[in-house]
Amino acid sequence: VPLQAYGGGLVQAGGSLRLSCAASGRTVNRYNMGWFRQAPGKERDFVATISWSGDNSNYAGSVKGRFTISRDNAKNTVYLQMNSLKPEDTAVYYCAARGLLSGNAKSYDFWGQGTQVTVSS
Repeated sequence: VPLQAYGGGLVQAGGSLRLSCAASGRTVNRYNMGWFRQAPGKERDFVATISWSGDNSNYAGSVKGRFTISRDNAKNTVYLQMNSLKPEDTAVYYCAARGLLSGNAKSYDFWGQGTQVTVSS
């Protein structure tokens, strides 16, 4: 499933960004979806996941209370609202489809190309 992530950019600490991930060519309405991030020199980390229905979600401790994952199945799109951004949130953010709600990156079958988020102090 082709996934297109966009919405990244440069923002000051304390600011907000909203990432979007649009699927094309095939519906992802029956799949759990996730956001992951990878900072330079580090492994790809779990950020947030959402169930296919949108009824359940899971967050990494470092973003809980600041980030919100949501989805619009009619638009085949998943979102990540990021508030109170910190410099340590700087990374390339990837969306993924069809994996475990627990956020195990290896369980996800489809990946987008990533969008850069840079938070300045």
